[in-house]
Amino acid sequence: MTADGTVPEGFAAQCRQVWANVAAVLAHHDMVLADLVKVTTFLSDRAYRAENSAIRREILGDHSPALTVIITGIYDEAWLLEIEAIAAR
Repeated sequence: MTADGTVPEGFAAQCRQVWANVAAVLAHHDMVLADLVKVTTFLSDRAYRAENSAIRREILGDHSPALTVIITGIYDEAWLLEIEAIAAR
């Protein structure tokens, strides 16, 4: 979701927003996406797997942290995904 609490419409928009949020939290701690060591993505529907993978590759490029993808119900039904990320240097 955006800083004002808006949930973007559509999977691609939500996915890019979540990654922007992850990048912002990392930047606040003087870290970058390349510092990610583990990412767990929760998808609300199996149908989003390919789009999720494509956007993740677009965002992370050649960086490949350990990755888990879980298909599950999500707390807020408006959310199509959640990302949990661990970073270290």
